[in-house]
Amino acid sequence: MALRAAVVFGSLLAAAPVIAEPMNADAARRFVAGKLFSFNCFEGSSGTGRIFNDGSVAGVVRMGGNGNTRFMHLPPGTLFPKDDRICSHVRGAFFNPCFELTKTSDKSFRGAISGFGFAYCEFVRRGGGRETMHASIAPASDATAATRASIRRGHKAQHEKPAAAPTQPVTSAPLPSVEQAGIRTSIAP
Repeated sequence: MALRAAVVFGSLLAAAPVIAEPMNADAARRFVAGKLFSFNCFEGSSGTGRIFNDGSVAGVVRMGGNGNTRFMHLPPGTLFPKDDRICSHVRGAFFNPCFELTKTSDKSFRGAISGFGFAYCEFVRRGGGRETMHASIAPASDATAATRASIRRGHKAQHEKPAAAPTQPVTSAPLPSVEQAGIRTSIAP
């Protein structure tokens, strides 16, 4: 899971559309670091994230386009420059890829795993700089949104409580006997 997140967020920092401009590690850092990007990947994952100057990553992601949106945070040093590329290091992963980055416009780029051009994510810059991080995808349903926990200290998020439904008093009545109800016993006389 952490490797998938590193691949998704690491691609933040390359097959080429019309105005494609390859970015080296330094250009990628200037273009990406500290800015908020939404992304959509080839296998369906999507979300919003930010890469910081120390190589840490934070954001929300829906893996494979299914299930709930999840908050992800990868520690400092997860992404780092190496030989003019951006590479990732996720502890315990069997594979730590490097990424080829291509600037596609003044607000977007494509990140592909080096040597696997088909494994890419498209990124588009969002907002100005002081905005809060929101998922670029809708929650799975209103029911799951109401029970989602806040990322601050594990407290439940505050939501408006629905009005109580009108209640009716409960009345009791005697039950009919087994013979009157037509219920057969399983024990033969």
